[in-house]
Amino acid sequence: MATVIMPKMGDAMEEGTLLKWLKSAGEEVAEGDPIAEIETDKVTLEIEAPEAGFLTNTLVEEGAVVPIGTAVATIGAESEVGAPAETTGGEEKAAEIDVADVADQVDEAAVVAQVETTPEPKNADEPAPADAPAETPASAGSPVIAASAEADSAPSTAGVASATQVVDRQPGERIRASPLVKRLAEEHAIDLSQVTGTGPGGRIVKNDINDFVTGAKPAPKVGAPAEQAAPPAAPPSPASANGQVAAASAAEAAPPAIAPQAVTPPAKGTKVDLARIRRTTGKRMTESKQSIPHYYVTTSVDMTAAMAFRTEINASLAATGGKVSVNDLIVKAAALALVEHPAVNTSFENGDLYQHDEIDINIAIAMDGGLIAPFVPGADQKSLGSIARITKDLGRRAREGGLQPEDYQGGTFTISNLGMFEVDEFIAVINPPQAAILAIGSVQEVPVVSGGEIVVGQVMKITLSADHRALDGAQVARFVGSVKSLLENPMLLAIS
Repeated sequence: MATVIMPKMGDAMEEGTLLKWLKSAGEEVAEGDPIAEIETDKVTLEIEAPEAGFLTNTLVEEGAVVPIGTAVATIGAESEVGAPAETTGGEEKAAEIDVADVADQVDEAAVVAQVETTPEPKNADEPAPADAPAETPASAGSPVIAASAEADSAPSTAGVASATQVVDRQPGERIRASPLVKRLAEEHAIDLSQVTGTGPGGRIVKNDINDFVTGAKPAPKVGAPAEQAAPPAAPPSPASANGQVAAASAAEAAPPAIAPQAVTPPAKGTKVDLARIRRTTGKRMTESKQSIPHYYVTTSVDMTAAMAFRTEINASLAATGGKVSVNDLIVKAAALALVEHPAVNTSFENGDLYQHDEIDINIAIAMDGGLIAPFVPGADQKSLGSIARITKDLGRRAREGGLQPEDYQGGTFTISNLGMFEVDEFIAVINPPQAAILAIGSVQEVPVVSGGEIVVGQVMKITLSADHRALDGAQVARFVGSVKSLLENPMLLAIS
């Protein structure tokens, strides 16, 4: 019986979403048949059957988020359909899974180890320790007795699973849950030891905690005891000659009243589930700003000649349907500037600086779910027409969800262009492990001094964000100056 697993599509990928089953359990499949659609951090792909047979089991529900290497289905003989699957992710057979058009990108996946945690809440029926202080007899109105009576009689809501929520695990047993579930539990203070797992082997999946996340059910709180313990009883008070407890002593023995903690109401609005690509982008950009010492260099570029040059090129390409954009001119200029200043074409990773032999320019593309940055390989060796065709194709496939890992896993320098949105200027966050990223503003008509006269010019501001561990200010300034010079003398882009 062959095991189909969640494949690893990149070094940073930790989990994937099974969007849809394309085959049902019991259906016959041929080797290479698409059987499921998955979503990774960047793209949506299809999982293919590693061999011919019958889809004997589907082990993961649609919409489930599972770690890489997790078994999602089994393929075997028709007689094995519906039989209990005895699979563990990461087996040699499971690692033979192919993904449509990107089989060479799939690494041999290893199962993500489960994190063992010990449930903090104690069983509500657990007897008190033998050395617990005994209660002191007091009058019927004693605050100590009243508090104890309320704690014993009132049903506790903190940290107790609902009546319909049976916890099928023994005290101290490890909690099996996906990384997504653990993250949601931490964000919403949900005690996973009080949640029943419906996934394979009792694993807690997202559906098991959805009601707690959305507020449909009160969430079991992390670290909350199963019941509110009664305050410790006061020691015996000195009795009067007739055996009556002194009123003053009883009053002193009573603990101060504890004001109930205010509950912060949830913020108004609707919780929006983040797309995987946006979540991944946010994680990487946060790591970038926290770990990379950014600094920024800005200059203004006179684009008058470049805009006229672009108009001439597009007029000559009109018959073929080709068109060169302003961004294509910038890609070419940046690539040639990197040839002149190779120190900028570097990456800083694990404390080491790497000089790249190739100049592969990433282009940040906005999609509905977030950002993705496919790259133009060998941009310094390509003509403007070739760059225009490549960038147009990358943009189309990015919007259609058709990019493959080899389109975006790599690159040595990134360009982020918001000029089409009439943005004057901005600073971009470095795409690690690269050492720099170039932010492009819009081309604007502004008054400029030319030949001692004030004329209307077309000016664009560019800002380079650089990693100070890899580059100093002088290096960055010279690079930005080269980009400026190339764009202000656009014929150099055509003959280089």
